[in-house]
Amino acid sequence: MSLLSYAMNVSLDGVVADTDGDLGWSTPSDELFGWWSDRVASTGTALYGRRLWDDMSGHWLTADERPGVSAAHAEYARRWRAMPKVVFTSAAFAPTWNARVHTGDAVAEIARLRAEDGGRMDVAGATLAASALRAGLVDEIVVVTHPVVVGGGRAFLPSLPDRMTLDLRETRTFPRGVLLTRYAVTG
Repeated sequence: MSLLSYAMNVSLDGVVADTDGDLGWSTPSDELFGWWSDRVASTGTALYGRRLWDDMSGHWLTADERPGVSAAHAEYARRWRAMPKVVFTSAAFAPTWNARVHTGDAVAEIARLRAEDGGRMDVAGATLAASALRAGLVDEIVVVTHPVVVGGGRAFLPSLPDRMTLDLRETRTFPRGVLLTRYAVTG
């Protein structure tokens, strides 16, 4: 069985994207960027909602070809393209770079993938993660909190029908006051 992890950059007020969908309020230090890059390299499969897929693929498909890009940025782009990905969407399209599309029941497909032994899977995107959380499929939540209040937008965690209990497994501080907390879902 694969471990399903939900990890994202989050503002102090619990937002992953502002009201315009912008993610630019979180500017990672080299150390944090390296942590995300290593995480991508060790992910068995990443699960994306269409909105976040469009944002990520719009940048990372060619990020290493842009003038002046740092070595770390280029490495992340290569790792991201190599990582197997599933994009959940209602409208079929032809994705690129090691991705496939699933247009059916997202929760059923996530449960099927989770039952396989494919290493850690990451669910990316608040809307898709909300479905997985409500279905009880998420094993781990990783919150990378940035010291900024965005003032509104897409929430990291959805309203849930029941209480979810967590066990703290890791904390780590990064430059610029960024705090990582990793929790196992215990009930």
